[in-house]
Amino acid sequence: MTQVSKDFNPPLYYPLYIIRSNLYKKMLKYAPLLSGKLMDFGCGSKPYKSLFTQVDEYIGVDYQGEGHSHVNEEIEVYYDGKTLPFEDNTFDSILANEVLEHIFNLEAILQELKRVLKPGGKILISIPFAWNEHEVPVDFGRYTSFGLTDIINRNGFNLIAMEKTTSFVETQAQLNIVFWHKHIFPRFKPFATILAYSYAFLANICCIIKSKIFPSTNDWYLNLVVLAEKK
Repeated sequence: MTQVSKDFNPPLYYPLYIIRSNLYKKMLKYAPLLSGKLMDFGCGSKPYKSLFTQVDEYIGVDYQGEGHSHVNEEIEVYYDGKTLPFEDNTFDSILANEVLEHIFNLEAILQELKRVLKPGGKILISIPFAWNEHEVPVDFGRYTSFGLTDIINRNGFNLIAMEKTTSFVETQAQLNIVFWHKHIFPRFKPFATILAYSYAFLANICCIIKSKIFPSTNDWYLNLVVLAEKK
């Protein structure tokens, strides 16, 4: 198995260090709980595939539509946005990483995911909360922990675990770094890259220090990670 790329397990100078490193830690924690035949729903480049060492088969599924290019991505199966081309009870595990926010008909798709998942099968979800619109125009939703819990319970799953990936301090720091990276430093070409990396390095160190000093509240967070089981 290959390593997770530095884009998804990044160094301290990376502008997306906070969001990506914290999400990577959660994937590392929960990946061993998925096994058997796994569907990576909305797989894209399969950034965390190497963490799922317990699975027997890894099948990437994605939607061919506007907002996201699939160039250089290894996708085994495309679906039409409504019906997954698999029989009932096909998969032991499902990964839905940073994709459900792009689903307009979320509850209908959760029913489809439940259909192709075996009874007792597990689904691992990550979804953004405090984050910019992306892959537009197909960016449809942000969910609180309470909203997502309700949706999961109403669509045939039992919630096993739910975690917020970042604290208030980390969330604030990451959004600030992204603002400077996207909107300020590009004005200073050809020094934009070195400015962005230098600023991110210092800001990430400050964030680590502040996280040890200030109260650890997480009512404002970057991502939710959910592990659930088909009823």
